[in-house]
Amino acid sequence: MKPIQVGLIGLGTVGAGVFEVLRRNQEEIERRAGRGIRIAMVSRRDAARAKAIVGDAARVVGDPREIVRSPDIDIVVELMGGTTLARELVLEAIAAGKHVVTANKALLAVHGTEIFEAAQQRGVMVAFEGAVAGGIPIIKALREGLTANRIQWIAGIINGTTNFILSEMRDKGLDFDVVLKEAQRLGYAEADPTFDIEGVDAAHKATIMSAIAFGIPVQFDKAYVEGITRLAATDIRYAEQLGYRIKLLGITRRREGEGVELRVHPTLVPAKRLIANVEGAMNAVVVNGDAVGTTLYYGKGAGSEPTASAVIADLVDVTRLATSDPQHRVPHLAFQPGAVRDVGVLPMERVVTGYYLRLRVADEKGVLARVASLLAEGDISIDAVLQREADEVGGEGSTQTDLIILTHDAREGAMNAALAKLQALPSVLAPIVRIRKEELN
Repeated sequence: MKPIQVGLIGLGTVGAGVFEVLRRNQEEIERRAGRGIRIAMVSRRDAARAKAIVGDAARVVGDPREIVRSPDIDIVVELMGGTTLARELVLEAIAAGKHVVTANKALLAVHGTEIFEAAQQRGVMVAFEGAVAGGIPIIKALREGLTANRIQWIAGIINGTTNFILSEMRDKGLDFDVVLKEAQRLGYAEADPTFDIEGVDAAHKATIMSAIAFGIPVQFDKAYVEGITRLAATDIRYAEQLGYRIKLLGITRRREGEGVELRVHPTLVPAKRLIANVEGAMNAVVVNGDAVGTTLYYGKGAGSEPTASAVIADLVDVTRLATSDPQHRVPHLAFQPGAVRDVGVLPMERVVTGYYLRLRVADEKGVLARVASLLAEGDISIDAVLQREADEVGGEGSTQTDLIILTHDAREGAMNAALAKLQALPSVLAPIVRIRKEELN
């Protein structure tokens, strides 16, 4: 059987990885797919660099539209990134009747509904395993492996840059700015790391997982996004003393009768949880289903060949199913298109979670009592309290100290109201630090 013809748009780190892994493992892949998979055309602005990578194995073009419009191409692989041109090219490929494989999480988080609808109408596939958590097959797990389950929640370390930074802050006791510079020097962080450190990249991925888990449209614009830029080494140290570690988590949770939570923020996680022990640039996703319970998926969330592994798995799937009846394929978002429900994403004020609070307070009688009273008025229950000696915090003779409080689950809106009252107390001497807490039982 003639090999399926692939056009590769974008020959950067991941694109080069796809070409190399496909070349190296071609025999194994063909045995699995039932026919060969050949990259016939590639596009990259730097044609000379592209030629150096692919040699004579594929035709190199400067304009990616040549790939989209070529009648010889069966599958278009989009690895160029961005959302504007990528959206145009993907929609044009779909309109031309070509299947699409992409690792572009931003594209799908923002324009996924439009793209999936176009693909459904045209009877082609859009595969995107590489868009979330690199080489970890989390999309396939959610779409297929956990089909029997009513998924309750997902929590994931889905950005390696931020996890590396947090690991270094914990191990070395350094503040964020210092570790960020080191991460950039080592190549773990981009020169402009904004998307990573502000949580946007993780929110793109959480949005996609949320849509698949609950059968809802992608709703990135409704996600709550908070990065790690304001985290202090002090809070990482206090969390450790209380038996927790701080991770940047993408969280999505079903709230029966209310809607779906979709949020990214630093989170205290019990140190005994497996996900709390994921260090460095690694990724991990925890999924809780009603039948299976809690499952953990761990591995490299980025990089040339890990992401290439996911992209090529998609290529194999598409190759196997290219000639099948569209009705017999796994739906893009796991649920049949007509069964996707427009369930709303809850505003942050209605989210329910636990909290870590750090208050810099005057070292005087009655402070803890006043704080506890105001929290009780907001129906917020205290789980644990840690109060430091004043000398430990401000040096000998200090008249102020740190009061650290862990709460049980409470509504964010109630906590916001309580924090406003706490901040107004004369004995509270600095802005209160609030970090959310999840037990992940």
